[in-house]
Amino acid sequence: MEGHKIQKICIVGAGNMGHQIALSAALAGFEVKCTDVNEEVLEKAEQFVTTYLPERVAKGKLSQAQADAAGANLAFTKNLAEAACDADLVIEAVIERLEIKRKLFADLDRLCPPHTILTTNSSYIISSKIADVTGRPDKVCNLHFFNPALVMKLVEVVKGPHTAEETVQTLMDVCVSMGKTPVLLKKEIYGFLVNRMLTAIKNEAIYLVDMGIASPEEIDTAVTLALGHPMGPFRLMDLTGIDLTYIVGLERFQETGDPAFRPSPTITEKFIKKEWGRKTGKGFYEY
Repeated sequence: MEGHKIQKICIVGAGNMGHQIALSAALAGFEVKCTDVNEEVLEKAEQFVTTYLPERVAKGKLSQAQADAAGANLAFTKNLAEAACDADLVIEAVIERLEIKRKLFADLDRLCPPHTILTTNSSYIISSKIADVTGRPDKVCNLHFFNPALVMKLVEVVKGPHTAEETVQTLMDVCVSMGKTPVLLKKEIYGFLVNRMLTAIKNEAIYLVDMGIASPEEIDTAVTLALGHPMGPFRLMDLTGIDLTYIVGLERFQETGDPAFRPSPTITEKFIKKEWGRKTGKGFYEY
């Protein structure tokens, strides 16, 4: 790692998480290339940036010089090789499917320079399930940002048994440089820190709806007013994506065979109807 300061970052996946991580890095002065196989997603990401930066200037949150610098630091491309060829750090933010991530990391291992650190923003899939497809497992790690990445300060750095201490320290330093607060997990565990706690609340909330005990609105009201959470579990699922809740649950069920992880009737119905939350205009609430 020594001699390879992180200057150039490649973000793979230009969806809501990916383009916000990319812009956060660009605002912090890193040279960033954001890539996605979907041209429509890339166009939406570029449009977000061209709208977001002037709005921040108008609100006095950024100077015009800072906005101009961030815009100059950030490029979008459909070409993975172009985005990854000179990266010091890759942050993968694609769909939560293990087979897709494994193929991507094998491609990245081939396309990136030998010193490049390869990280996954996955909120559940641990990097030890991916590292073996690369020739650099010591440089593979989880780097989990929270949604919305431009606002949320916390980043979970999850050290796998294959991950070098130098890799961990470099990633902790990058997070601080981006204005984030990293927390280090010394061992891998499913769901990491925050999602393990949130999942317990979310699963109980879904159970209460499935059983007809209370509505999503009533449960959200109870959680916000009695527990002091900034938003209830159903509004949070709408924000992060009900499709993600379904996919993560299904993956866990297929992996373990434990029916406790099978997506509930409520979540399955929302997934089939493509009522995935804010991204589709309707979830448990309408937007």
